[in-house]
Amino acid sequence: MPTTESVEFLNQELEKIEKWEKDQKGLWFWEKIGRLPFALLDKLTPKFIQAKIGMAIDELGSYIQTGGQYLISEKAVFQKFNLKNEIISLEQVGQLPLSQMDEVAEELKNSRTKFAAVQGATTGFGGIFTLAIDIPVLLSLSLKVLQEIALSYGYDPKEKAERIFIVKCLQFASSDVVGKKAILEDLTDFASEKKNQRMISQLQGWREVVITYRDNFGWKKLFQLVPIAGMIFGSIINKSSIADVAETGMMLYRKRRILERLQQMKKPGEV
Repeated sequence: MPTTESVEFLNQELEKIEKWEKDQKGLWFWEKIGRLPFALLDKLTPKFIQAKIGMAIDELGSYIQTGGQYLISEKAVFQKFNLKNEIISLEQVGQLPLSQMDEVAEELKNSRTKFAAVQGATTGFGGIFTLAIDIPVLLSLSLKVLQEIALSYGYDPKEKAERIFIVKCLQFASSDVVGKKAILEDLTDFASEKKNQRMISQLQGWREVVITYRDNFGWKKLFQLVPIAGMIFGSIINKSSIADVAETGMMLYRKRRILERLQQMKKPGEV
């Protein structure tokens, strides 16, 4: 099922992604001041709720090792390609035109963003008590949409290397301009990285994501402390967060697929 995309087309699409990367100039105003009031949020949050948040975050750490309960099924994503009810494999997906991959990824992004808005309104309704579960739930939604996007572009989140890539997508989505630059440089050589990376470094990467999420959400989440009113803020915040994560996943996975195809199309002897 080879694609008919030309080198010129792939290079044009790559330029669009690189322009998007340059436009990621850092954090918005809310994120820049977000870390300051998180200490206040800690003081306002009862200890038993903080303990629940900590337990959920620790549980998420297992994802980088085994995927745990957060791994998703390929079947639902494959069905969205609707190729005359054919049984499709990751190899087949990887050979589809980019336009088909983009269409499925965009559909997943829109669906998960709408779901995040509803979820944010739900957890915002109860104020401080439902806020306690909001961050781990949002992280779980982020993992789900990134895995779905990975499958949309023919990559398997069951592989540990892909889970590391997903963690880096999360890092990119919530990093400042310096962090984004470092992650992009890291991902440039991702395909050549050794798959037997030390477990401690993998786990450290995950914990950095959790800390960044927690700190950046600090200020914004204060608006959710008030019951009822928190519905509005929760819906907007979570919808925006998942949209950003999904866009990052689409761009970075799309870039990988384009670079791989360009590499395959090189003539023998070309560097």
